[in-house]
Amino acid sequence: MAKDSIRVRYAPSPTGHLHIGNARTALFNYLFARHYKGKFIIRIEDTDTKRNVADGEKSQLDNLRWLGLDWDEGPDKPGDVGPYRQSERTEIYKPYIQQLLDEGKAYKSYKTEDELEADREAQRARHEMPHYEYEYAGMSDDEIQAKMAEAEANGLKPVIRFRVPEHKTYSWDDMVKGKVSFESDTIGGDFVIVKADGIPTYNFAVVLDDHLMKISHVFRGDDHVANTPKQLMVYEAFGWEAPKFGHMSLIISKDTGKKLSKRDETVLQFIEQYRKLGYLPDALLNFIILLGWSPKGEEEIFSLKEFVKMYDEKRLSKSPATFDKKKLEWINNQYVKSSDEDVVMDLALQQLIEAGNIEENPDAKTVEWARKLINVYKQQMSYMAQINEMADVFFHEPAEVSGDALAEISNETAPVVLKEFSKRIKDLPIFDKVKILATIKAIQKDTGIKGRQLWMPIRIAVTHEMHGPELPESIELVGRDKTLEHVAQTLKQLENL
Repeated sequence: MAKDSIRVRYAPSPTGHLHIGNARTALFNYLFARHYKGKFIIRIEDTDTKRNVADGEKSQLDNLRWLGLDWDEGPDKPGDVGPYRQSERTEIYKPYIQQLLDEGKAYKSYKTEDELEADREAQRARHEMPHYEYEYAGMSDDEIQAKMAEAEANGLKPVIRFRVPEHKTYSWDDMVKGKVSFESDTIGGDFVIVKADGIPTYNFAVVLDDHLMKISHVFRGDDHVANTPKQLMVYEAFGWEAPKFGHMSLIISKDTGKKLSKRDETVLQFIEQYRKLGYLPDALLNFIILLGWSPKGEEEIFSLKEFVKMYDEKRLSKSPATFDKKKLEWINNQYVKSSDEDVVMDLALQQLIEAGNIEENPDAKTVEWARKLINVYKQQMSYMAQINEMADVFFHEPAEVSGDALAEISNETAPVVLKEFSKRIKDLPIFDKVKILATIKAIQKDTGIKGRQLWMPIRIAVTHEMHGPELPESIELVGRDKTLEHVAQTLKQLENL
């Protein structure tokens, strides 16, 4: 491909935060542009003012940057074909709208919503698919003008509809799906290209924007397939060449087998939510790229730079992509384990602070203690918010030993081990994991008690849990005073059995 001609875009609406599906669209366009050394453009489609949210654009761009993406042109990087917000392009659209009106390829429509609904009800009664019925059918030009004048006199505001050619096939060679065809008679009749408030609709504005911005390829979600024939009609009306289209497969939930729905609260679907949980951006990006695209071989962990180099649009899948929460956690865990200690420390410490387990602006001693704690759990964490649950024992006083744990230490050797352990750690000059391990081994040597009967009473007494990280490290984190207090409580409990 000629690199000068490759221009792709991601065109979000600022109606909410960056969704997983939208992030995937941005990523695949980005990878295509960077692989072929083309241009990646951001365009904000903000004409649906009722649905736009405050800071919606900022959220989109901030989260794309967090994932590691950059772009060549956009609202914050003006180029030669701006503006890059649709709301700022209104004047650009007007002569093209007028051209279609002048050529009879579009017309003003005055049917009210009540009239349109009455038509739809009648069509349903006839077992027809609801569609727009041409309101000037059988009229002469003079009659049409008279009807329009009457509507204007009655204060009706028109929409502008595109005149859909009859009995015509529109097809394209989709970069993902292959050959796709639509009959013009099946798309629901003449469609609105300008609303009554003068704002162009998506299917019209997107064509003008893509043409004027010289977009060569359009990768987007499968839900846009039905829009494509309408857009091809507009390209045809102006005599323009359409870009090449690629419609990416749906994303389905592994748990339900259904399309990922924003109403499904069992799946976190917004990038912002994963950021707040302490996921790593490189890991989330890695996971999203694998939703509907597969590299060669079995390896699945790659950097963005590696993905750019190996990217091949021919490997985009026609089959639905499965959103698997467990796989995302596994991928993120791989990144956590290989990440720089300071990166993990900063993110996990923030989670501890936000949960109230560590105070804001902790002193140096607390930070160093937190570093040891986080390192203990680094290999296990799938995302940083898990540190609060995993390390709960270090922040909340355990209840009395009970259940299986109590049964485990209800024997004659447990008090022996605990008394020896308590006596010896009181006098340790340095209370750290090395000295603690040496103490436990010395108890084994002196008492002859070993294995489970040695280690489990200490673990259960100190943490009131039967499982956890390495015992010497856990005891160091609990601290000498708390360890002695917990052991004394457990000995008293055993004496009262």
